[in-house]
Amino acid sequence: MNQLSCHVLDTATGVPASNIDVELYALDSGTCIASSTTDQDGRAKFEDIRLEAQSYTLRFLVKPYCETHFGQAFFPMVDVHFSVNDQRNYHIPLLLSPFSYSSYRGS
Repeated sequence: MNQLSCHVLDTATGVPASNIDVELYALDSGTCIASSTTDQDGRAKFEDIRLEAQSYTLRFLVKPYCETHFGQAFFPMVDVHFSVNDQRNYHIPLLLSPFSYSSYRGS
C-alpha cells in the first residue's frame, strides 16, 4: 500500500519550515481526510492514510509561517493537486518563498 508524506523548505533562508499545518482532501471535496503538521525538519507524514487511485489536494496552511518569517502572507495557503495511479509512496515537497512556491513529486 502506498503512503503519503510531504515537507516544506523555506527557500528564502534555505531552512526547513516547521509548524505548518497540512490537510489532505479528495480533489473537489470540502471534507478533510487527514491532517498533519510539519516537524522541526519541515516534514509531515500521513501514517494512517492509504491512498486510493484518485486525485487529491494537499493544502499547506502557510499564512502563520509567512507572516512570522516573511512579514506578510502573499499566499495564505497553497493547494497542490495530484493524482494517484500506482502503488508507490507519494512524497510531495513544497518550496516556499515570500512571493513564490513550487512543488514536485519527490521520492
